[in-house]
Amino acid sequence: MLKKSLVVMSISAAFFAQAQDVSLIRNTLDVYSNSQLGGSAKFNAMGGSNGALGGDANSLLTNPAGLGVAISGEVSGTLSIMSNKNTSTSAGSSFGYKVNNADLGNVGGVMTFQLMTESAWKFVNIGVNFSNQSLDNYIETPGNSNLIYDFDATNSSSLARHAYDRYGYVSKTSFGVGANYNHNLYIGMGLNFSNVSLDQSDTAAFQSLQNGNIDYFSKQNTPYYERSSGFSASVGVIGKVSRNFRLGAAVETPTFWDIDRSYNFYNDPQLGDDYAVENRRLTSPMKATVSAAFVASKNFSMNLDYSLGLTRPKYKVYGGAETELNNFFEDNYKNVSEVKVGAEYRVKQFRLRGGYNYTTNPFDALTVSRFGNDGSVSDQSYSNMMLSDRNALSFGLGYDFKSFYIDATYQNISSKFSNPFLYGEVDSASGWEAGYYSPSQLISSPAYVVSDVKNVINNFYLTFGWKF
Repeated sequence: MLKKSLVVMSISAAFFAQAQDVSLIRNTLDVYSNSQLGGSAKFNAMGGSNGALGGDANSLLTNPAGLGVAISGEVSGTLSIMSNKNTSTSAGSSFGYKVNNADLGNVGGVMTFQLMTESAWKFVNIGVNFSNQSLDNYIETPGNSNLIYDFDATNSSSLARHAYDRYGYVSKTSFGVGANYNHNLYIGMGLNFSNVSLDQSDTAAFQSLQNGNIDYFSKQNTPYYERSSGFSASVGVIGKVSRNFRLGAAVETPTFWDIDRSYNFYNDPQLGDDYAVENRRLTSPMKATVSAAFVASKNFSMNLDYSLGLTRPKYKVYGGAETELNNFFEDNYKNVSEVKVGAEYRVKQFRLRGGYNYTTNPFDALTVSRFGNDGSVSDQSYSNMMLSDRNALSFGLGYDFKSFYIDATYQNISSKFSNPFLYGEVDSASGWEAGYYSPSQLISSPAYVVSDVKNVINNFYLTFGWKF
């Protein structure tokens, strides 16, 4: 049973400062530190693996030296259709919810400039790439009649359900230049400009045991809204080891984010319920990528990329909130690694492609105080709290009409993670306010409810391109 009075917990059981919403931790990584933006249907069909192959504008997503590989101009546009389903299970019950979205996922182009000189420099090419991805994500968890909150002696309610609701988009526009030295060495650099529009809520519903009415409660400092811009740069190189083998390497600087936020707050001693605005600065992890490619002939090629985050997310400190966030990442974050492999086989004008992408969990094991299904409280460790390992499998087809081409790709992304919510305590004596609030009541919870979430994303991409 949840108690109205403050319950003292061991510090080790609270895996981050209770003033911070779980969604803020998750979005710092899933939105602002996520390098897995989609490209064209070909790029996605090959698992986003092109670090040593290059040849088109999507090279700016992995290794800008790939721009130098191109020997003809090209422009393409990609329609992206996403189906994102979360199934959350708690206390023997499950809720599944699917979000569907269709949008312009990618636009890219390369212009090639052949150098008509006796120099070993053969081409200098310019590329532009725009990638856009929906952030829509809804996780609803069923309630538990054993989790009861006593507002007073005559007013008690049980947990009816909980929901994290996020919607918005993230986009990245890249400009780059690549050069070809004697068809054996390729170098390149890119400048990246990112934007985020994000709305996030954290809502719990409680049902009265007296009259059956349902009351909705928002976590302190939610819902919140963020409009952000970021900048990063990348450099890369690709070299031919032999006629059939290539190696590549690239480094992308951290993305330097400027985040304008507004959020709702509740039960302030002076202001009551109101909203506030603030600005935050975030530096996302720096990333390095090494690649290897095998080009057997004009009909078959494959590529392997390995990426590793070299730093951790870090907020510029303006006050206690940023210090708490930085302390959490300092103690619990581990560098993310990613393996991508893709292949293409050509049969005359037909293209057959396949790819696989594996991304590691960004967190060490975390221990929290949690409510069991019977309402009791105990400490438990989780290896996949908030986010987890992610697997992506894709395959695609294409047809080349010489000057024009069309590509189609299906991609399946899956992960399973533990989803914490409801923790947040209120201490009227000290003025500490971190609970859940409705217009007439508040909830102070000494522990988390943790559900098991299975996330499955099915993406379909359709690209139309023109070569010139």
